[in-house]
Amino acid sequence: MTLRLFPHCGLMLMIAAAAMAVHAQSSASPSSQLAPSYSNVPSRSNSGDMKPVGIGPLTSVPEDFSKLKIAPGFLLDVEVYDEPDLSGQLRVAEDGTVSLPFVGAVHVAGSVAAEAQRSIEQSLKAAELLKNPQVTVNVVQYEPLMVTVLGEVNSPGRLQILMPHSLLDVVSFAGGETQLAGSEIDVRHEENGQVTTTNYHYGRNSNGESISGVMVHNGDTVLVPRAGVVYVLGAVTRPGGYLMQEDGKLDAAQALALAFGTVIQAKTSDIHIIRRKPDGSYVEFPLNYQSMVNGKITPPQLQAQDIVYVPMSHIKATLTDATGIIGSATSASIYAVK
Repeated sequence: MTLRLFPHCGLMLMIAAAAMAVHAQSSASPSSQLAPSYSNVPSRSNSGDMKPVGIGPLTSVPEDFSKLKIAPGFLLDVEVYDEPDLSGQLRVAEDGTVSLPFVGAVHVAGSVAAEAQRSIEQSLKAAELLKNPQVTVNVVQYEPLMVTVLGEVNSPGRLQILMPHSLLDVVSFAGGETQLAGSEIDVRHEENGQVTTTNYHYGRNSNGESISGVMVHNGDTVLVPRAGVVYVLGAVTRPGGYLMQEDGKLDAAQALALAFGTVIQAKTSDIHIIRRKPDGSYVEFPLNYQSMVNGKITPPQLQAQDIVYVPMSHIKATLTDATGIIGSATSASIYAVK
């Protein structure tokens, strides 16, 4: 049996194949032709993660966009039903208003889209342009807020968010605190040329209530300082530096416990605490170890950069003066308190 091709059959097959390819492409992504292409609206990538178009990575988007409050810089699409002359895209000015044709300025900042819609309807009625206006307001472009997070967080840098968030949320957006973070957080805020820095306490084991109600605004800088360090050196099981985490307090007994106690050769009757004074000099004072462990005296509270030095007994110590002890502290390993 011989297969015979009719004239122009090859051309018809090529046209049919092209038509099928176009149909397959359009059916695979039907929403690509229907969805509007807004420059600053977050889109969903192939991996399923939210990402914005045209403004770099956004750290946070609201769970419900209907609750997103309009801010200066937003671009709104205002459509008045059956009134094209009153419809159009309007940019929110610095004073939080949009300028409507034949109406003038209408304040919309701080409102969600539905509230802005009602404000525009009332303005049209008050201007006696329409008796029963029907207005639809959509956000076309968002103006992200810029927040800087520095210090002991896992992902320091500038963050873009779509609305003010609590300090707890902002620290979470930056990857959370590192193990070296202290128990304080500073927030630097500038308004009307005045710069203020506010300090907040935040323990690592707390539930975040102390900072959950603190709001971070556009342009703020959040600084998470490193915890203070206390050094335990000499005849202890694990000499090194220990971070003053949680409430930022550490006494001599706790510091020695973190170092797993003294070794057998330790001369506990001659333990000293070396402390740096504000002028840069150092002062030494003895620690009555036996009275402390017997509960006769309260363990003294230590300050950041204090050195608890436990000398060796019957064996000549390598470090015999405060200068050598201080020098060894600069190269000591730092341990986080868990």
